[in-house]
Amino acid sequence: MADSLRTALRAPAAPVALADLDPRSTPQAPGDKERTKDVAAAEGRRLAELQEQLYAEGVTGGRRRVLLVLQGMDTSGKGGVVRHVVGAVQPQGVAVAGFKRPTPEELRHGFLWRVRRAVPGPGMLGVFDRSHYEDVLVGRVRELATPAVIERRYKEIVRFEQQLVDEGVTLVKVFLHLSPWEQKQRLLARLDDSAKRWKFDPADLDDRALWPAYQRAYETVLDRTSTGTAPWYVVPADRKWYRNWAVGRLLLETVEELDPRLPEPTWDVAEQRDRLIEEHPVTG
Repeated sequence: MADSLRTALRAPAAPVALADLDPRSTPQAPGDKERTKDVAAAEGRRLAELQEQLYAEGVTGGRRRVLLVLQGMDTSGKGGVVRHVVGAVQPQGVAVAGFKRPTPEELRHGFLWRVRRAVPGPGMLGVFDRSHYEDVLVGRVRELATPAVIERRYKEIVRFEQQLVDEGVTLVKVFLHLSPWEQKQRLLARLDDSAKRWKFDPADLDDRALWPAYQRAYETVLDRTSTGTAPWYVVPADRKWYRNWAVGRLLLETVEELDPRLPEPTWDVAEQRDRLIEEHPVTG
């Protein structure tokens, strides 16, 4: 669709140059900050309604589910998206997984082993707060794996995601595109606020020093793993209000296209209603 936000934010064709994409831009925003927040709230209610229908579909035998993959530099807002966007949906229909440094057990398996175990079940809205892409981002920048291993992982990821699609998973892969200037302001805000200081990790500054290398790594990820069935979306993340609306809108467009329907009962409604009234009369 020409007016689809998915079309507007889809990662450009390779080679991707993140420097050409403005992290403060607001493509297709419905208005200013306050107007966009109002629209986001209304669209969040619609998303919740549709997701409940998808959940009901899954409970009654459907295979379809949605997986939101969130990637971005520290402070880009992955947690904020989970709180403000995914938080609008009924908790019973949501499964959130985060992937931190692998445990000793996880290291004994292939890098996708722990990811496969976290794939959402039918009817669910799954969220990966960081994901299997850490193994080709941190792995590349920190030289935790050889270039040959990283190259092989790109191909494994593409095959894995196609398998998910074949199994009924619709992927919404979002790169939260943040500027180094905005990250600096957010890190300073954490240091200056005693209530948020716990979020600060000195290691964040180590990663910040590697910003150019991470940008190149993300560009390669977008080039190598954005496919027709599992595309990447680049969401400008400097403005939190736009970021939250945009991710919510991407999810809404995705679930609207799936068009989930509440399952029809396999029993006679009138019969069950009469039975309830007869067997359990209302008194008082």
